[in-house]
Amino acid sequence: MVPPEADDQALVEACRQGDRQAFRLLTQRYQRKVYSIAYGFLRNPEDALDVVQESFIKVHRYLHNFEGNSSFYTWLYRIVTNLCIDHIRKNRRHKELEFDDGLRHDDDGDTAYVPPSPLGDPASLVQRREILEAVQDGLQHLSDKHRAVIVMRELQGMSYEEMARTMGCSKGTIMSRLFHARRNMQRLLTERLGYVPSGPTGGADEDSDAERVPAPQAMLP
Repeated sequence: MVPPEADDQALVEACRQGDRQAFRLLTQRYQRKVYSIAYGFLRNPEDALDVVQESFIKVHRYLHNFEGNSSFYTWLYRIVTNLCIDHIRKNRRHKELEFDDGLRHDDDGDTAYVPPSPLGDPASLVQRREILEAVQDGLQHLSDKHRAVIVMRELQGMSYEEMARTMGCSKGTIMSRLFHARRNMQRLLTERLGYVPSGPTGGADEDSDAERVPAPQAMLP
């Protein structure tokens, strides 16, 4: 039986040998981080908990496929983000139906009426939904590495150093990936919307090397 302070690789090897306690230790070590990632994507506690549960089910099922070329957390992070993207895609149609239910027709059946909303006027809500869908669709079309750095930086606000540790690479590599990921996202948003929505800018800091794409967390409900 491996001790609780064992590193991830030792726990992974123990799990492969059928050590259930090792898997429980891995789960306890990362369940809060996994929840934080899922909640950052979905902004819903129940949905985030569902993703946490599904993530560790996948980890248990596919742990034999983990080759160790990257850190265990990087591998886990990819599982979580992919599940979140899948969840958003599967629920998009449901959200569109909910939006359509907000339309009411007057007595003559010719004019659609949208009740006032504290979130803003109907035109703004439509635009906001279009931007959200464009960002979600764009994330799905990015490579795994580019999607990861966009989410880490724009969604979770991680520093370059934190991102480098998570991805197991240098800060320079992270900066290069983020530059290209943002450029690809801008291209995807332009293709979808015809323009790149305005968003927060990096200002005079370490992000001055590239324009920032709109932060997804600012667009999620």
